[in-house]
Amino acid sequence: MHIGELSRRTEVNAHQLRYYEAQGLLEPDRTTAGYRVYDQADVVKVKQIRHLLNAGLSTEDIAYLLPCATGETPELAGCPELLAAMRTRLRRLDDQVDTLTRSREALAHYIDEAARVGGETYGPFGATAPEPTPA
Repeated sequence: MHIGELSRRTEVNAHQLRYYEAQGLLEPDRTTAGYRVYDQADVVKVKQIRHLLNAGLSTEDIAYLLPCATGETPELAGCPELLAAMRTRLRRLDDQVDTLTRSREALAHYIDEAARVGGETYGPFGATAPEPTPA
């Protein structure tokens, strides 16, 4: 099948499929005219890639994990290197969640304080320029 058919079957646009190829995640065969040719295994691989991206993994992580993947969902073999890579990514995600939580708490505090104090409208938040006073 050509890239358009793979795109249709996986609901991933052709631009993304070419990106996956550039990242080493897909390796299509080529016709003598240079057209990419995919097979059913590539459909499964694209679905694996999408699931792993949705899990927060980078394309670099996925390139490392794909050889251990089976099935569309996918299932991953629990080899020590794979587990170490996924645990590292999970720690990075936990750090990002902690940072976002602190930012959210700080912003909520500022909102509560501003609402409690009240005041006039200022700056870019809807205030109109004051009328000039006559001299």
